[in-house]
Amino acid sequence: MLNIFKTYNGVLNEVDELQPNVWVKLTTPDAEENQQIVDYYGIDFGDLVAALDDEESSRIEIEDNYTLILVDIPITEIRNDEQYYTTIPLGIIITADAVITVCREEVEVFGMNLRFKMRNFSTAKKMRFVYHLLYSISKLYLYDLRNIDKARTEIEERAGKETVDTDIISLHELEASLVYFATSLRANNMVITRLMRNNEFPEDEELIEDTIIENNQAIEMTTIYRDIIDSTRELISAVMDNRLNNVMKYLTSITLVMAIPTVISGIYGMNLKWLPFANTVYGFGIVCLATLIICIITMFILRRKKMM
Repeated sequence: MLNIFKTYNGVLNEVDELQPNVWVKLTTPDAEENQQIVDYYGIDFGDLVAALDDEESSRIEIEDNYTLILVDIPITEIRNDEQYYTTIPLGIIITADAVITVCREEVEVFGMNLRFKMRNFSTAKKMRFVYHLLYSISKLYLYDLRNIDKARTEIEERAGKETVDTDIISLHELEASLVYFATSLRANNMVITRLMRNNEFPEDEELIEDTIIENNQAIEMTTIYRDIIDSTRELISAVMDNRLNNVMKYLTSITLVMAIPTVISGIYGMNLKWLPFANTVYGFGIVCLATLIICIITMFILRRKKMM
């Protein structure tokens, strides 16, 4: 999909054709759209479609008539029938006449409310537009990280009540999301730092510094949340082990109580005449009553020792 936007008096509007000072947004572009942009702006085809390869790493490449910036952005995906997070590349190409973004998915950072989040927003100020875009990406990481921690908290709250096997799988997937985030954020940080060193517009330094601060905060939060998830996994494992121990203890106590009538009935089943109450009219009832009393006493003792 090819969309073209341009700001008029600070308002972002979609236009119908390529022209100077526009933002060209390519989302999973087809061959015809790619070729149109390549021919119009003189961009190498490989650089234009680089962001469509999930294995591309974050970097900056400076060519004669354009600059390619590759960063990673967070998205949601379905794993094990649940929604989790991963990262995909976003290509930003800066030419003399336009800023071109290329991504294989429509992402929230490109929402039409983007203009309300930016000061001095204009597609004509290309580098400032890119800095705002990178700042918004860093904020998006922070938003998703809070959602990850919220999901972990919900699992932790269930640890003492109704923990199920799927909670362990969910923790694994959340940790996998944090691994993707940590790798991508570190790579993005190098790109942003290089942009700051090469910045030619002093008025944009504060915005770049804010972007670096937000990105570093996201890196720190990722590390903290990974450590917390490790602790949560250990907690759940300990709770499940404790539950298993309690079940085994309970079953052992039941087996011990049930063994008492089995042993007594086995002895009396040998039909020995010298056994107590063997020749008594009410001997069977007496033996049954005595067995019941022994079982009750045994259960009482086990209860006192918290074995039942």
